[in-house]
Amino acid sequence: MSDELLHDLKDGLLTLTMNRPERRNAFTPDMVTKMRDLLASAAHDPAVRAVMVTGAGGHFCAGGDVKAMNEGAGLDLTYGEHKHRLRDRMNVSAYLHDMPKPTIAAIDGAAAGAGLSVALACDIRICATDSKITTAFAKVGLSGDFGGTYFLTKMLGAARARELYLTSPVLSGTEAAALGLVSRAVDPGTVQDTARDLAQSLANGPTLTLGRIKQNIAMAESGASLAECLDHEAANHMASTITNDHQEAAAAFVEKRKPRFTAS
Repeated sequence: MSDELLHDLKDGLLTLTMNRPERRNAFTPDMVTKMRDLLASAAHDPAVRAVMVTGAGGHFCAGGDVKAMNEGAGLDLTYGEHKHRLRDRMNVSAYLHDMPKPTIAAIDGAAAGAGLSVALACDIRICATDSKITTAFAKVGLSGDFGGTYFLTKMLGAARARELYLTSPVLSGTEAAALGLVSRAVDPGTVQDTARDLAQSLANGPTLTLGRIKQNIAMAESGASLAECLDHEAANHMASTITNDHQEAAAAFVEKRKPRFTAS
């Protein structure tokens, strides 16, 4: 269990690596529980200023372990126990989406089912042009979990979300980028470096302000009125003006140098 999810914190960037390459990093309950706990801690840890999620062995994540499902894993649990435990693990997506810090998915190879859902929960997705992106659930007789239907509907609209979930096409990274499903598709072999450079630049940024930007967008995403969003923007903007990071950025602008942000 301890090796199924690797984690490394360096220079403010927490990297979580799903590590079951022999199963294309398919989820296990232990892997996802550990990810949930690490993300819960990261959300409040001042040492963590950005999070990058990726997979080992040339794939992001194939979703749930269908082979284990076929072998009858978990059949000793009741329906209620299954539902409770699944819903608890699904908070992985909530932490990635809601934490007041940037989250980035680095996608090589397959991102399918719940693996795609977790990638969609992140703020930014970088994938290879030859990645294979698919909702996958309908093909194995499942309706979907980890928030994928929510994120796809918000990103692409209900009609496109229905199409992608009901028909489960396998999209290349290039096709996914054209749809707006991922932020950027880059040459194969360059995903990790591209995503890490971006994630590190965000980890070096004005963390408190970036968190407030996420809050503003989340309020608009929730369906709040324009007046409510304006009120929230005004409060966050003024709170940002009294941070040390804002003062440093203003001084750096005048002095024509790069700012040195301290997340304060």
